[in-house]
Amino acid sequence: MLTALHQRLATALPEGRHLPEEVWQRRHRAVLRVAAAQAGGLGVTALLLGRSPLTALLLVLAVAYPLVFTALPGAGRGLRSAAATASLLAASVVLVYLMDGLTEAHFHFFVMVGLSALYQNWVPFGMALAVVLAHHGVVGTLFPHSVFGHANAQHSPWTWTLVHGVFVLAASLAHLAAWRLNEQQGLRDPLTGLANRTLLLETTARMLARRSGPTSVLFLDLDDFKDVNDSRGHAVGDRLLTAVSQRIEGCVRSVDQVARLGGDEFAVVVAGAARAAAEVAERVLGALADPVVVDGRAIHVRVSIGVADSTSAGDRSADTLLRNADLAMYLAKSSGKNRVVVYAEGMEQAAQTKAELITDLDSAVAEGQLAVHYQPTVELGEGVTTGYEALLRWEHPARGLVPPVEFIPLAEESGAIVEIGRWVLAEATGQAARWSREAGRPIDIAVNLSPRQLLDDDVVSTVRAALVESGLPAGQLTLEVTEGVLIDDVEAVVDVLRALRGLGVRIAIDDFGTGYSSLSYLRRLPADVVKIDRSFVQDLGSGGRSTTLVASIIELARSLELEVVAEGVGTEEQHAVLGRLACSHAQGYLFGRPRPAAVQRPAAPAEVPLPRPEPLLAVRT
Repeated sequence: MLTALHQRLATALPEGRHLPEEVWQRRHRAVLRVAAAQAGGLGVTALLLGRSPLTALLLVLAVAYPLVFTALPGAGRGLRSAAATASLLAASVVLVYLMDGLTEAHFHFFVMVGLSALYQNWVPFGMALAVVLAHHGVVGTLFPHSVFGHANAQHSPWTWTLVHGVFVLAASLAHLAAWRLNEQQGLRDPLTGLANRTLLLETTARMLARRSGPTSVLFLDLDDFKDVNDSRGHAVGDRLLTAVSQRIEGCVRSVDQVARLGGDEFAVVVAGAARAAAEVAERVLGALADPVVVDGRAIHVRVSIGVADSTSAGDRSADTLLRNADLAMYLAKSSGKNRVVVYAEGMEQAAQTKAELITDLDSAVAEGQLAVHYQPTVELGEGVTTGYEALLRWEHPARGLVPPVEFIPLAEESGAIVEIGRWVLAEATGQAARWSREAGRPIDIAVNLSPRQLLDDDVVSTVRAALVESGLPAGQLTLEVTEGVLIDDVEAVVDVLRALRGLGVRIAIDDFGTGYSSLSYLRRLPADVVKIDRSFVQDLGSGGRSTTLVASIIELARSLELEVVAEGVGTEEQHAVLGRLACSHAQGYLFGRPRPAAVQRPAAPAEVPLPRPEPLLAVRT
C-alpha cells in the first residue's frame, strides 16, 4: 500500500529532468562544499557570540552529521541529496538559534531552499516544508524566544508557522517553475513542438524505473521522405512533417509520449507491452493511409514502424529499448516498407550483416564485384530476339553471389544506387552499341531506373551522357520504372519521365498490375511499353483469373498504342496463351536466362529465323 501511495504521489507531482550523472555529481559536490563550510563557519560564529566550545562543537556536529550519509557505500541520489539538504536546513535552524530568532536569520533558510533546488527534485522542498512546520511550530511553542524575534510570533507560534510554511511552499514552486520553463527550451522539437530525443529517453527511463510491467517504444521513419524534399523543397517537407506529427499524436493515449528524433524519424513511448504498442502502430498506419494535402497537392505518406518492449531487452534501459525498436524499423523497411515489425532476438545480428553489406556496396563498383547480365526480350510473332534487359549481379568476395532482392533495397536505402545506376547505364548502353555493330542491326537495351535515381537531379543529364559516350541511338534505350514510384508525387515523376522521353528514349512501366497506377494513371504517363508482372504470367493456363487479367492489360495497352512485354515466361503453355492473346513481346527462362555479355550473342540478319507457320513454339537464343 505504501509503495502504491508513493507511486501515485510521484506521478501527481510535476517532475524535473533526470539530470545526467556528470551534471548531478558536479552540483552535489558544490552543495557538499557549502554544507561543510557552513558547519565550520557556524562553529566559529558560536564562539564569537560567546557560546562555550562544547556548544560550538555540538552545533558543528549537528550540521555536519547528515553529510556522513552521503558517503555510505551504495547510497543513491535520493539518499545523498536528502542528507545534503538536511545539513543545509540544519544550518538554518542553528543560525536562528544563535541569533535568538532574529527575523533576518530566517532569510538564510530561503537561500538554502534555492541551493537545494539544484537537485531538481521534490524531496528537498518537502524536507524544507517539514522542517519549518516542526521547528517553528513545535520548537517555537516550547521555546518561542529562541525561534521568533518579535512578540506577535511568540504569542501565536502556529499562526506564524503557517505563514512561513506558505512562503517556503511559494519559494519551492517558484524554483520548480523556473527549472521546468528553462528545461522546455531544450526538450522540445522546434518544428513540431513534440518532445525531442533527450526528453523521450528521460521519460522512457522514468517509466522503466517506476513501472513493474512492460514498457514499449515505437520507432517510426517516413519512407522515401528525401524524395519529397528533393522534388518539392524543404518548406513543403517541413509542413508535411508537422501534419504527420499531428496525426501520430491523434493515435496515442494521454499516458504515451510522442517525440521527433530528427529529420523524418519519430518515436512513441507506450506504457504497455509490445501488443499494445503494435495496436498504436496500426492506428498510425491507418491515420497516414489518407494522403496529406500540402499547398493544394496530395502527398501519399508511408511509414515503417519498429516496435520493442522491455521484456525483450537485455536490460531495462531506455537506450537499449530505442535501439531495438530502431532495428525492427529497419527490418520493416527492408521487408517492403509501410509496415510494422516487432523486435525479436536475432535482429541485431541481421542488422549487423545488413550494415556490413551496405559498407561493402560502397566499394563494389571500384573493386569490380558488380556485373551486368543480359536477358533477351523476344518478339513472339517472329521468334526474334529484339533486345535485352540489363540486370545487376553482385559477386561478393566472401559471401559469394548476393541475390538482387537482398542488395538492391540496401543500395536504395543507402543512396549507393545512384552511383551504381550510372555505372549500369554506361555498361548497358555501351554493350548494346557494340552488339548492334557486330550484328548489323539495332539491338535494344532496357535498363531499370530506381525511384531514387528517377528523382535525382542529374538523371536526365546522366542518360544523355551515357548515350553520347556509347554512341547508342536514343530510340534503342528503354528505361524501366515501377508503378510504385508514382505514389509519392505523380506530377514530379511525370515531369521527369517527359524530360527523359524528350531525349528520344522509350519508357516502360515495369511490374504492371502490382502497383498503384494500373488504370487511373496509365493514360497520363509518357510511356511506350507495359511489362506484365510475372505473377500474372505464371498462372496462365491454370484455369484461374490470370488469363482474363492479362487479356485486359493487353487490350488496354493496345488501345493506348503501347507495346506489351510479358515477364517470367517459363513454359510452352504460357507461351501459347500469350500468343493467342496477341501479346507482342516476352521475357523468361523459356527464351533465355540472364547471362554475361560474353555468353549472349545477338543473331546477325542472316541468322534471324524466318517466320514459322506456328509461332507458338519455344524460341531459345
